[in-house]
Amino acid sequence: MRSRVTQALIVLLIVGMLSFSSLASNNGPPGTNDQGDSTVEYGCTCHNSGSPSNQAVVMITGIPVMYEMGSSYDFTITVADSLTLSGGDGNTKAGFLFSSNSVGQFSWSDDEDIRNADGNPDDISNSDADADGIWVVTWSAPSSDVGSVHFYLAGNSVDSSGAADAGDYWNLLSFSITAPGTISEDESGAVLSTRTISVGDYDSLFVIEESASEIEAARQKAISERVFSQGNLFYWFSLALLIVGAVVQREIFDRKYGENPEYLSSELAYPQGLRRGLVAILSFYFGVKWLSEGNVSDFSVGMTLFVSGWAFYGVYRTVLSTTIDPEVKDIL
Repeated sequence: MRSRVTQALIVLLIVGMLSFSSLASNNGPPGTNDQGDSTVEYGCTCHNSGSPSNQAVVMITGIPVMYEMGSSYDFTITVADSLTLSGGDGNTKAGFLFSSNSVGQFSWSDDEDIRNADGNPDDISNSDADADGIWVVTWSAPSSDVGSVHFYLAGNSVDSSGAADAGDYWNLLSFSITAPGTISEDESGAVLSTRTISVGDYDSLFVIEESASEIEAARQKAISERVFSQGNLFYWFSLALLIVGAVVQREIFDRKYGENPEYLSSELAYPQGLRRGLVAILSFYFGVKWLSEGNVSDFSVGMTLFVSGWAFYGVYRTVLSTTIDPEVKDIL
């Protein structure tokens, strides 16, 4: 009986030891895979049956064409499930392993979930499974010319099962930064720019076909926006025409029936005329300025010019009021 228990415990121990390598590592991938090869160069053999998958999109931005000795460069690493990026229901957690072959130094801010990698402290990896799959690291170039620097980046997009199963995907990319002086600014302006390097399923990211319902929804939205814009413009244009028409009609009736505005003394007319004139000039100035720049809405320009015209008309009425002979009630 005791021998059977001992045998069972040994079997469980062996199974447990074999299963350790199949469990997902939440605090970053190991430096070497189950085959003893470098994980960052040859990939992880415990996820997705040991095969890379284009469903895992691995991308890094800010890569210079040529490094300057002692300079620092900010890299942004992105690892994600292409299905999630295209709006589908995919993995939402990710990890990475990044290596510069021990050339230069990596640094990062305290709020980044990054640590030195297991087995090689010159490499870096995630310190916890990240929800957005985005990390920002700084690489400081060596202080001397060591030739071209070769980088390796491994990234995996994992599910929430906690096990390294078929629902986890990983991918690899590598790139080089050329040595100082290999490209002159006279030969190519590209030396001043940075690159984005990525690998993954581009069809699911950039060749997304819209469904018939999405196309129809976009068409209906465009129609509603056009109707609203045209209706709004027509409303304010009609209102302005009605106001102008009423003013013109008033002036015609005043001349026809000999009606005049009330008398206004010069003590009151000058301040009133100055205020209205100032409003008219400023409104006209800003209206013409905004119209020439073209970065202000048509409604704002039209409203400003309308206020200017209305203020100029007010100046005219003020001047007209000063030409009227005062009556007894005005003198008293």
